[in-house]
Amino acid sequence: MKQPLAPYAFIAPAMILLLVFGVLPILVALPVSLTDMNLAGLADWSRIEFAGVANFRELVADDAFWQALTNTGIFALLGVPTVIAVSFAAALLLHRSENRFFRALRAFYFAPAITAIVAVSLVWGYLLNTRFGLVNHLLSTVGLPPARWLGDPVLVKFSVALVAVWRGTGLNIIIFLAALKTIPREYLEAAELDGASGARKIVSIVIPLLRFAFLFVAVTTVIAWLQFFDEPFVLTKGGPLGESTSISLFLYQEGFSAGRFGYAAAGTLVLFLIIAGVTLVQLRGRRFDADR
Repeated sequence: MKQPLAPYAFIAPAMILLLVFGVLPILVALPVSLTDMNLAGLADWSRIEFAGVANFRELVADDAFWQALTNTGIFALLGVPTVIAVSFAAALLLHRSENRFFRALRAFYFAPAITAIVAVSLVWGYLLNTRFGLVNHLLSTVGLPPARWLGDPVLVKFSVALVAVWRGTGLNIIIFLAALKTIPREYLEAAELDGASGARKIVSIVIPLLRFAFLFVAVTTVIAWLQFFDEPFVLTKGGPLGESTSISLFLYQEGFSAGRFGYAAAGTLVLFLIIAGVTLVQLRGRRFDADR
């Protein structure tokens, strides 16, 4: 039987974009990571020399790389559970009503996801300003001292993560709302007739039936936070003292600011392997749970 071409035509644009902007850069980074390519080598390829695994050895010995990797792990631990929990809770509340007000709220919650990161970060930068920010002004009204939200090595991680959580929940809310609409009402009505409380219905019916939505949200959210870049770049430039430098920001600084393309390419491959490994663990854990 002749296979229809229509499905392939629909997915072709997405596959082309994935190959050009996803797979091709990784294939290019592999040979570049084995060289000492810099700005001079980019202008004149005859200056590029084979470096072998020297870039990877330097990464292992680079304290700034490990600091950035640690910061990324902390950002992920702060952000991923918070984004998933807040998105799911907001989706549950929005799903309880279908009137115009709640439909308008869906657009309101999604707005941060489509707002320019520069505008978002500028607004939050003013809000968290140590001397003139609204947050510290509100603290002063209740007798609390001002905090250095973007200047303290500890607080800066929570501040940057807060902005990213606020910006990242909108898309996941939409995903959870779509998944909630697929739950048969008969299940919930039967549980209600059996005397199940609202919390019991969520734990015993809603969450198990949304396991695929949770898996998708978890995988995409983890990948996004391991590639965390926009907020620390615009808000703090990685400061203070590198305490908000994520691994992606570190690679940007090494590649585009310092011009060390070979070194940055080696770090990119390491980040790719970390993301691939974490994603495989998540998928294998889901498969193991399904087989039980």
